[in-house]
Amino acid sequence: MLASTRASVRLARRSFATAVDLAGIKLAAIDSNQPTVALTVLAKAGSRYQQKPGVAHALKNFAFKSTADRSALGTVRESELYGGVLSSTLTREHLALTAEFLRGDEEFFVKVLASVIASSKYYRHDYEELVLPAIQSEVNDLHRDPATLAVELAHALAFRNGLGASLFATAHTPVTATDVEQFAASAFAKGNFAHAFASSETRLRPEYRAHRVLRRGRTASSPTAARRPSSSASALLVCPPPELAALAAHLDPNPSVKWAKSASPILAGENISAQAVYLPYSDAALVGLLIQGPTAAGVREAGKAAVAALKGTSGVKAEELKSAVAKAKFRMAASADGRAGIIDVLGSKVLAGSSETSLDASIASLDKVTSTGFTKAVADLVKSKPTYVAIGDTQALPFADELGL
Repeated sequence: MLASTRASVRLARRSFATAVDLAGIKLAAIDSNQPTVALTVLAKAGSRYQQKPGVAHALKNFAFKSTADRSALGTVRESELYGGVLSSTLTREHLALTAEFLRGDEEFFVKVLASVIASSKYYRHDYEELVLPAIQSEVNDLHRDPATLAVELAHALAFRNGLGASLFATAHTPVTATDVEQFAASAFAKGNFAHAFASSETRLRPEYRAHRVLRRGRTASSPTAARRPSSSASALLVCPPPELAALAAHLDPNPSVKWAKSASPILAGENISAQAVYLPYSDAALVGLLIQGPTAAGVREAGKAAVAALKGTSGVKAEELKSAVAKAKFRMAASADGRAGIIDVLGSKVLAGSSETSLDASIASLDKVTSTGFTKAVADLVKSKPTYVAIGDTQALPFADELGL
């Protein structure tokens, strides 16, 4: 009985979504039978698509402000009456507008999201009084977080344009409310976004038939192929190979059992943090090592050890590779356990026009990782020129060649 139950759960996870096209609107739904529902609009409006630096960040913070139906204050107050939560999230590829609410309140929140998409008002007073302070706060947080800042700079160095565009607006590239309105017109063009639900698609379909008032404009096209960097800290490929996911899992210093000793080859000393970075995108990936510590000397030594460990990874044993592949599979599957992960995985697939709405294909790709392919991927990575970022006391922190890169 237990084995049968596990098989049923596994099968349910493999086909966890239904996807339909409703008059040109891409819909995908998962019904987890939970008392709350999440509704997300996922648009191709990430920073890689912006025509002006910082405009995607501004659009993200313009979400849920004034529309033709209600003011910014009205949107907040009415949502509070329903106990709902509204949020916006920006990545380099997507802008996600999400409403979370009690089951049964679908009609109101479908109206809210429809009004944001179709009739947002990009008033200058909203921009100056609400949007700019939010942007500045997030930029300040960025500069207080060396790890996030390092990743931002690494993207800029590795990709330059496209994926190299920052997620954050800066004072050096001023954005106006008019700029945001123009970007929104293309971002919310029909066919340029998908809707993902943590609820039954058949339950929400009537609401969408009634409230699908959408902007009509050109669909934002993907940027031209980005430059391929030569880097051991980052890799840009036409399609992220599964070997990179396996490499990141192999280097991951987090142990499988709490308080146990990790088998990772990049273990650092006391008070020094070393971690593998793996950020896959639709047509590229950023993979590398992130070392943090309170002293430049500690970071230098940990960095040398991590680079040496990376170079030695090409000789990984068969058992170690098998463990890394299994760990990468778990990471991929676990990423879809939460609502945010589900929306990211499912929404991206539907937005790309894929009929595959499960993780099977992605997980199965890791089964194709071989020792030969893994060794070649690591060797190509190590031979290339590094993308290197140092945040902190740059007078004392090492240069790339001092770490063995």
